[in-house]
Amino acid sequence: MTLKTILALILLPVLPASSKPVRALPSYDNYPVYTGNDLGVHYFHGKTVFKIWAPTASAVKLRLYAADNGGKALHTIRLFKANKGTWQTIVSGDLKNSYYTFQVNINGRWLKERPDIYAKAVGVNGMRGMVVDLKATNPVGWSKDKRPAQKNFTDIIIYELHVRDLSENPNSGIKHKGKFLGLTETGTRSPQGEMTGLDHIKSLGVTHVHLLPSFDYNSIDETKPDEKYNWGYDPLNYNVPEGSYSTDPYNGNVRIREFKKMIETLHDNGLRVILDVVYNHTSDTSSNFNQFVPGYFYRHTAKGAYSNGTGCGNETASERPMMRKYMIESVCYWAKEYHLDGFRFDLMGVHDIETMNEISAALHKIDPTIFIYGEGWSAGNCGLDENLRAVKANAAKLDKVAVFNDDTRDGIKGGWSDVKSKGFVSAAPGTAESVKFGIVGAISHPQVDYSKVDYSKTAWAAEPYQTINYVSCHDDNTLWDRLKISNPAASEPELIKMDKLSNAIVLTSQGVAFLHAGAEMLRSKHGVANSFESPDSINQLDWSRKAKYKAVFDYYSGLVALRKHHPAFRMPSAKMIRANLKFLPAGDPNVIAYRLNGRACDDQWKSIVVIFNGNTTDKRVELPSGSWTIAVDGDSVNEAGIRVINGPGITIPATSACILFQ
Repeated sequence: MTLKTILALILLPVLPASSKPVRALPSYDNYPVYTGNDLGVHYFHGKTVFKIWAPTASAVKLRLYAADNGGKALHTIRLFKANKGTWQTIVSGDLKNSYYTFQVNINGRWLKERPDIYAKAVGVNGMRGMVVDLKATNPVGWSKDKRPAQKNFTDIIIYELHVRDLSENPNSGIKHKGKFLGLTETGTRSPQGEMTGLDHIKSLGVTHVHLLPSFDYNSIDETKPDEKYNWGYDPLNYNVPEGSYSTDPYNGNVRIREFKKMIETLHDNGLRVILDVVYNHTSDTSSNFNQFVPGYFYRHTAKGAYSNGTGCGNETASERPMMRKYMIESVCYWAKEYHLDGFRFDLMGVHDIETMNEISAALHKIDPTIFIYGEGWSAGNCGLDENLRAVKANAAKLDKVAVFNDDTRDGIKGGWSDVKSKGFVSAAPGTAESVKFGIVGAISHPQVDYSKVDYSKTAWAAEPYQTINYVSCHDDNTLWDRLKISNPAASEPELIKMDKLSNAIVLTSQGVAFLHAGAEMLRSKHGVANSFESPDSINQLDWSRKAKYKAVFDYYSGLVALRKHHPAFRMPSAKMIRANLKFLPAGDPNVIAYRLNGRACDDQWKSIVVIFNGNTTDKRVELPSGSWTIAVDGDSVNEAGIRVINGPGITIPATSACILFQ
């Protein structure tokens, strides 16, 4: 049966269409709320159901196309008005792999043709939706795909990665450059013979790969995917994988299948996957949201302009029932259909607390081990009171949702607003309390002086899993570049010491550890900070650095293994940390020393002492009595022991970490 024949068998009306235009409602609060779970396009072999929410529309058209781009509509179909602001039609026959758009008439004006906001598949550049049989997109063995084991959230070690950065460099040895499939390749090597790609990530030992936005975003022309680079924080179709990362952006099935294959392969290799989601704003205000219900999904100022708490020209209104519903259903769709293991919320501080908690409840009903975290701040003045928003100060009000710890990040390397400022690892005075804040997991601890912490003057985490400890991410300079900028007179060996000390702090602190991809081989973006529009030459991982700085990689991987092998570094509760982490007298404001009681968490090391020397000179630190074995120094990690000391104290070399155990 041809598509044209199918289209002739149309239209099972739900309710008769109204000939009168819908009266403008006086307030968004008065818009009807639809509670059903069937919005969007739902394919069945004998029919396809099309249903949207457009409460202010006077008419809605569905257009069906044979191709994803170009050509005239094969048929135009009128939707019928249903309940609670919805419009619906049912098309009989098999519409599999055909394309569609909707067009809404409001106040006598037809808005733009677009896919519905719930679209699950699209053609090139996302301007037409695609009717897709999702079961047909499953790779072989998908039904048997399982999340790797995870006991506690504090066991998580995150590796933040841009899909394209991993493989684009000619020296990556990866065939599918810049693609989802690049993350499925094994056995890849650099020209120097070092492991690259998936094998590299696996050998580093992290538990989770955090993918920068990999849903369909607006800034890349998918017909010319190699001509421009972007991080992807400009959403277009929230429920669809990005086409430029697929081998065929024209066929909506391909990007879905290849995304699933990537997830399946990462799971098979013991890695969970987190998706970076950007519900806080749209790429612009001509978004799909505004083509269906103008204004509703956004916050506005008192004068009616778009509120701009994101710095991107608009901010969404998560507190409105239909936006909240959309966010919840979207993340649940990704978790169920794509088997994702976590979500990182961009500018989470724009969203309201209630929505984030409902998202958490919905996701943890699917799987209690799904991890949720985000940026606990906004990028400007929001249209919603801060007391209601998921900012860092309100972290304790969030249910099983974590927040990035910028207090410790800047305490370690220097403040974000001044790239020349120094931090603890560069011997900056007055930074130790900010570092200690992260060491305890941002919880309340009697030995931390919160008045001296960089930004937060009180503990904000109720439990340690609510803290993401990190020192660098995609934003701002890489750690290596930042250390070079803020320490222009330092030699390369001195900078390497600062780098190693920085992530030694991260990987031994309580809470959740987070690494920026490439930090383990001193990643550089040549001094470019926010490289979201910079070319591949700036952003791609340079795999030659792995051989050049192999000792640094070994140090990082050794610390990752140490954290995984020793539960004392990842205690699951604030109560346990307060009882079993005690700071020791260090004798110097730029030295931090503390003791962990390993017995309390069944660690094979019964007692552990951790010392960080942020000075440019060696420092002597007194130890608790007894014989101690050094497992970590400034040069290497050896859990079997580097050497044993019996003296009452130890000299810690400049700019280094030392970990000892009994």
